[in-house]
Amino acid sequence: MKKRPRKRKRIYLCLAHMSEAGLEMKYIKEAFVTNWVVPLGPNVNGFEKDLEKFCGQDKRIVALSTGTAAVHLGLLACGVGPGDEVLVQSFTFCASSHPVKYLGATPVFIDSEEDTWNMDPKLLEKAIKDRIKVTGKKPKAIVPVALYGMPYKIDKIMAIAEKYDIPVVEDAAEGFGSRFNGQVLGTFGKYGVLSFNGNKMITTSGGGALITSNEEEWREIMMYATQYRESYPYYQHEKIGYNYRMSNICAGIGRGQMTVVNEHIAHHKHVQKMYEELLADVPGIKVHSQPATGEYDSNYWLCAITLDPALKIVGQERAYSTVVKGAVGGAAGVIHMAESATTDCQPNDNVEALRVVMDAAGIEARPVWKPMHKQPVYASAPAYVNGVSEAVFKVGMCLPAGPYVTDEDVRYIVETIKNAIVG
Repeated sequence: MKKRPRKRKRIYLCLAHMSEAGLEMKYIKEAFVTNWVVPLGPNVNGFEKDLEKFCGQDKRIVALSTGTAAVHLGLLACGVGPGDEVLVQSFTFCASSHPVKYLGATPVFIDSEEDTWNMDPKLLEKAIKDRIKVTGKKPKAIVPVALYGMPYKIDKIMAIAEKYDIPVVEDAAEGFGSRFNGQVLGTFGKYGVLSFNGNKMITTSGGGALITSNEEEWREIMMYATQYRESYPYYQHEKIGYNYRMSNICAGIGRGQMTVVNEHIAHHKHVQKMYEELLADVPGIKVHSQPATGEYDSNYWLCAITLDPALKIVGQERAYSTVVKGAVGGAAGVIHMAESATTDCQPNDNVEALRVVMDAAGIEARPVWKPMHKQPVYASAPAYVNGVSEAVFKVGMCLPAGPYVTDEDVRYIVETIKNAIVG
């Protein structure tokens, strides 16, 4: 009797990976044994100290419930409020821009440069000058993003920010452990944002952190993150605060994860190198890599490729023929059902066809982020564009890179891509 072929496990983009020593469970167990199962506690304090040591630069850390909360509090600390404008990278996830709206302000979207796919410094300065001319005042903050872990042109962005005296809130949610000129991302600006969502470089299940270097500001952010309670024997609130602090249990996971963060980063870099080597001679496929000028040290949270528009993929003629019934990546299942299979700005048919082929082969692949200035919810927001992010969105795709992705998996992914190409 023939044995059934072993079903290949599904390969995910970046699946949470616990330490081999099981230290996450050790810290979680300590939280239960000591009954510290609420927000705050020894694990939160310990996790913040671990992060401060990792980031260096005499930084202070506030551990929070999400990276989105960190963006929100960073902007709040910059004084952002109703009627203000914030300059935000367009090529990003919505968590970079939505908190601007939480505060009643307006995001002004800045397109990308071709080298890193991150905020274009030239467009940034053009936008600052124009917004001053149009509104009569400076934007309140600048939010660059480390797209898929790739460092932004932080030296140029910081020089412009200093020139116009505008604070920078670095969204390094995808760039934990990435460096520019040897310095950890998130430590250059007035504030830095980290994320520990389940698919990030390290995880706390869900969580984030805000980085600052000013002790007084750190204390103020702590107050805002814990509902801004005054020092009375009863609850007295003189400012609106938020319930944003990290739980002691989640922080326990983070403490264990900090023992393997460097291993995770090294693994992602190794996977990136394999993609670069194995796809180097495949016509029509290009692996997105960091500039070779020496300053950039990406964690390669996700590895990205682009497809030449002329490349033909199996099943391409059927792309977008039916409405997707479930979410692709992210919070799968938590979606609003689309009425149409297409929008006015979407990946090319060959990109969607390759995604479908990969999905059928048990590989999670995903289009790159749709630029925020092309999102319907931001149709009326000012945007300074050069076409780069929209062009990349049409041809780009993210490939698995997490700690569970083996060398064999990478070879299988590459062979799947090769076999999907027609001709």
